[in-house]
Amino acid sequence: MWAKIRTDIQTVMDNDPAARNRLEVALTYAGLHAIWAHRLAHWFYNKRWFTIARLISQFSRFMTGIEIHPGARIGQRFFIDHGMGVVIGETCEIGDDVILYQGVTLGGTGKEKGKRHPTIGNNVVISSGAKVLGSFTVGDNSQVGANAVVLHEVPPNSTVVGIPGRVVKQDGVRLNRLDHANLPDPVIDMFRRQQQQIEELQQQLAQIREGEKSHDD
Repeated sequence: MWAKIRTDIQTVMDNDPAARNRLEVALTYAGLHAIWAHRLAHWFYNKRWFTIARLISQFSRFMTGIEIHPGARIGQRFFIDHGMGVVIGETCEIGDDVILYQGVTLGGTGKEKGKRHPTIGNNVVISSGAKVLGSFTVGDNSQVGANAVVLHEVPPNSTVVGIPGRVVKQDGVRLNRLDHANLPDPVIDMFRRQQQQIEELQQQLAQIREGEKSHDD
């Protein structure tokens, strides 16, 4: 147990440049406290003491702002950075050396039975606000961009961005390169269409008026 605790603290030291010393990490890092509480809740869950497990997880949620279902399976050296709002579902499986940031949801898409939450491979980084929803796998060494909504399987060694999430980089090769300097603006496009319609109506009114003047003459 103490070896795991030391590993958990070292994981924070390795991944967070703001971590100054191990005592500070052990006493003040909510993500670390949530992981420790989850281990206890998961032990009771495996013993089928579900109510006690849920009580522990809900108390942890109240204290840390991080909700991890007792049934979730989490690997080694898991790190939650600035974890407020993180939600991890019951049938979620997380590999080793995974990093989650604030606001990440690893959830389902409805009321399906059985495996309904994602499987996260090893060495995966999921950025702030991202939602990974459904029973599929995010492959090893992949990255999910901030606020992405991932609804389908992600191959290993991939970078996923957008809503819905799409692979923009795989095995070091960039796919579907985005021109960030020329992204479409739907609001501006709508105003342009309205302006075009107004100009067309003005032209039609002008033609009608000219026709009425010619008729009067």
